[in-house]
Amino acid sequence: MPISPENRARYPKDWKAISQRIRFERAEGRCECEGECGIDHSGRCQAEHGKPNPMTGSNVVLTTAHLDHTPENCADDNLKAMCQRCHLRLDAGHHAVNARATRYRKIGQIDLFGAAA
Repeated sequence: MPISPENRARYPKDWKAISQRIRFERAEGRCECEGECGIDHSGRCQAEHGKPNPMTGSNVVLTTAHLDHTPENCADDNLKAMCQRCHLRLDAGHHAVNARATRYRKIGQIDLFGAAA
């Protein structure tokens, strides 16, 4: 997943090396999702970097996901190599909250119910 400019400073300077190690050394080029994304893979996701995704047919580009959605937390147990499908599903709720907060901020409205927090 591309890093948004406003979050770039939250990643360590060696993020590219960390991500590379997780995706290609530890995960050996294969998605590590075991259902964290909400899909029952019956074990580990079968998607492999550079090959067609077994579910979608699109070319797989492995990404590195922060399980707690905190870029500063780069502990190995908080990182997983994930195909785009699994990573987007894992982050869907987080993205929805951020999108809502952005919409409210753009119109200058306060979210009284805290959904944007």
